[in-house]
Amino acid sequence: GSVAAAAAGAPPVFRFVMTGGPCGGKTTALARLFSFLRERGFEVITCPEAYSLLSSNGMSAHFFSTEGIASYIQSAVFDTQMTLEDSCKNVLKARGKPAVILCDRGSMDGTVYLGLKEFSKILAERGTNVVDVRDNRYDAIFHLVTSADGAASYYTLENNAVRTETPEQAIDVDRRTQKAWVGHPHLYVLDNSTDFEGKMNRLVDVICKIVGLPSNLKRRSAKFLLKNLPTSHSELTKLIPDDIHYQLFDVEKVYLQRVISTQRVIPTETPNSSPSSNQDSAADGHTTDADETDKDYSFIRKRSVIDPADGKSILGTTFQLTTVTYAGNEMIEQKRIISQREYLTSFMSRDTSRNIVQQRRISFLYNLQSFVLHIYQQPIHGLDILHAQAEGHAGEVELPPFLQVVRPLLNTPEDEEKYGAYSISRMDRSTMEDLLTSK
Repeated sequence: GSVAAAAAGAPPVFRFVMTGGPCGGKTTALARLFSFLRERGFEVITCPEAYSLLSSNGMSAHFFSTEGIASYIQSAVFDTQMTLEDSCKNVLKARGKPAVILCDRGSMDGTVYLGLKEFSKILAERGTNVVDVRDNRYDAIFHLVTSADGAASYYTLENNAVRTETPEQAIDVDRRTQKAWVGHPHLYVLDNSTDFEGKMNRLVDVICKIVGLPSNLKRRSAKFLLKNLPTSHSELTKLIPDDIHYQLFDVEKVYLQRVISTQRVIPTETPNSSPSSNQDSAADGHTTDADETDKDYSFIRKRSVIDPADGKSILGTTFQLTTVTYAGNEMIEQKRIISQREYLTSFMSRDTSRNIVQQRRISFLYNLQSFVLHIYQQPIHGLDILHAQAEGHAGEVELPPFLQVVRPLLNTPEDEEKYGAYSISRMDRSTMEDLLTSK
């Protein structure tokens, strides 16, 4: 097909970042994902790490001995990274097929070595900001924790000539890299709580979930009902210890009218396994109406980054479209970043039988786990739920002690009806007082 035809259809082009500390499994992960996604019909391009590209071609580490050169080097790395990523995306958009760009590190990794203040100057010189180069740019961030943290006997630098860190330095770099990405809506920290093969399988499963492939992930209880949090910004942020780095957001979630004509192809197999029983009917990869079940729905989301200094000022905004469909009993959720224009156009097709859901959110990392606090403001208030990104973590979720948990929320019809945003949005729903008295 022609480039013009490809642009009109606009299949998704996902952009994922693989990052982490030294010897975390990034190289293996990139190779495995490249093959896995290609075998399942995606076009895939791996975007090489800009710093390694430059340093292996003569930009020597000795250059850092020149005073004041660090910002010039990070500027060169940033510009190279952005150009590589954008060029790959342009080619894949013109190709006109579902596609994935696998980025070997991403924009925010530069802050680990330069600091956020100096890095922000580089962005300002280019007319951009952190929200645009972090949240608006990538669909998900995968942080592979260094083997020095939890699998020390496997820590080696033999496979990367650019790296020179001791295990202690590797852990320090790893933690700073995690901190650099806090605030991205889809940050997954993949620890060493399983063996390496288990770590790779967790990564593959999470990516399947994002791109809309059937996944081996069991729906784990990763939501927790909290005792009521303070309503004022100052009291709320006092709850979070000083050593926990966090980011604030205001979220507006708008459910859309269902589109009956949508069709999609159900893939023929789940990753790393034969087709499960609830996909037997799709075993030959047939096309099915996406509305064949009344459980399917979609929504758009506006996410504004809020200045923690005053709890009000907006630092930037991102927009996302999420489509939820079912293959048998399995929920398949596909998310992608959209433009403000696409958001406003979709808003015109909102489901008017549902309220717009508004929340204040706080994202933070605690013990190698990514958490997001959801504080409901409209159409109800007084409901606070903690979400854990449990997919990247193999063990039980270790809850932060500074929050009071009432109980885990379960994947039952009763809990979905009471505490699910999709249910809460319904205009015919009972009042918040009824909900709270039945906690």
